[in-house]
Amino acid sequence: MTYSAVEVITAKRDGHALDDGAIDWVLRAYLEGAVADEQMSALLMAIYFNGLDGRELATWTAQMIASGERLDLSGLSRPTVDKHSTGGVGDKVSLILCPLVAACGAAVPQLSGRGLGHTGGTLDKLESIPGWRARLTNAEVVDQLERVGAVICAAGEGLAPVDRRLYALRDVTGTVESIALIASSIMAKKIAEGTSALLLDVKVGSGAFIKDRHRAHTLATTMTALGDAHGVRTRAQLTDMSTPLGVAVGNALEVTESVDVLRGGGPPDVRELTVALARHMLELVGIDDEPAARLDDGSAYAAYRQLVAAQGGDPDAPMPLAPLVEPVLAPRGGVVESVDALGVGVAAWRLGAGRARKEDPVSKTAGVRCLVRPGDLVEAGQPLFELHADDPDHLRSGREVARRAVRIGEGPVAPRRLLYEVVEGRAR
Repeated sequence: MTYSAVEVITAKRDGHALDDGAIDWVLRAYLEGAVADEQMSALLMAIYFNGLDGRELATWTAQMIASGERLDLSGLSRPTVDKHSTGGVGDKVSLILCPLVAACGAAVPQLSGRGLGHTGGTLDKLESIPGWRARLTNAEVVDQLERVGAVICAAGEGLAPVDRRLYALRDVTGTVESIALIASSIMAKKIAEGTSALLLDVKVGSGAFIKDRHRAHTLATTMTALGDAHGVRTRAQLTDMSTPLGVAVGNALEVTESVDVLRGGGPPDVRELTVALARHMLELVGIDDEPAARLDDGSAYAAYRQLVAAQGGDPDAPMPLAPLVEPVLAPRGGVVESVDALGVGVAAWRLGAGRARKEDPVSKTAGVRCLVRPGDLVEAGQPLFELHADDPDHLRSGREVARRAVRIGEGPVAPRRLLYEVVEGRAR
C-alpha cells in the first residue's frame, strides 16, 4: 500500500487509528528525509490531541526501536536492571542509585540525558566532575558493566535514532506532554539498551512534567505495558515532586550532595527515595540484599568511585564553586507552608544551571540550595535559599524567581508523602 504524509496527518487529525503500515512508513520516511519536519510536527500535534490506541502505540514504539540497533547485554555475568525518572527538581537519585544497585550485585546500564528547562539532567551533573565523559561505545558500555557493574552515559547514536529527531520537534511544538509520545520515547530507548528489567520513577507535582496524579498513573500503566510487551520486566513507582528533592538543585551542587548520601549521610528524603527504588530494582532481578546497608558500609561509594574513574573522571577532584553566592531572606516570620519545586527549578535555570534549548551551554556551578522545608518555623531575615551564579545578570534573574518559590504562613503543614502508588507490570 502506498502512503503519503498528508493522508497520515489528516487521518490522525480526524481521529482515526493509523494502521501498522502507515506508522512504519511515516517513521521510516521521516528518518530518511522524505517526510519534512513541518509535516511530522503536524502529525505530532494530531497525536497530542487524539492520542494513540494500544495497538498504535505498540507499533509506534516497535518501529522506533527498529529504526536503530539494540545493545546485547545477554553475555553479562550479572542480571541487568535500569531505572528511568520522568524528571524533577533536585532529582540526583541516578547518581546514587546506579552504583548502589551495582554494589548489591546487579548490572545497571543507565543511559541518561541532559536537562531541559526547569528539570536537571544526569549527564550535565556528572560533567561537573573533571575529566568525566558521557559518550562511550557499545563495547565500552558492555565492558564497564562487567567490570564495575554500573555505567551512566549518553545513549549511542544508533539506539532509536528516530526518537532523537522526534524529541527535538516535540520540544519546539508544544507536544512534550503527550502521554503516548512520552511513553514511546522513554520505552523505545530503554528497550533498545537491552536491559532485562526496568523501574520507572514517575514524578507527580508542580516540579514534574506530569502535574496530575491520574495522568501520572496513566503514563505509568502505559509504560509498564510497553515494557511487558517487549519482554522487559517493568514496574513504576509514583513519587512526589511538589517540593525539591534534597537540598541541592544544580549540577556540581547535586554531585556533592549525592556523594554525601553515598557515604551514608545526606538529606533524609534523598536517601529514603533512593533506598526504596533500589529495593524495587533488586526485587525485579531476584537479588536479596539490603541497599541501606550498602550505603552505610561504604560499598556503594566505592562503586561510585569506580564508575567515575572508569569514565575518565577524578573522584577525588574538588567540585567547582560559583564565584557569587547570595542568600534569599525570609520577609516575615512564620511556618514554611510550601517550597515550590517548579519555582526553585526555574530559579536554578535562570541562575544558569539549565538550558532553554538542547544546544545551550549550562553552568557547572550555578544553582540553589534549599535551606528550609515545609513545616519549618522561620524568623524574619532568616535565609531560605542560597543562590549560586557565575555572574550578576544570572544572579539577578534567579533572585526574582526564588523569592516567589516559598510561602510562609501560620501552619500547620501536613507531613510530606514522598512515595505514592506502585504500578506493576504483568511480566514476571
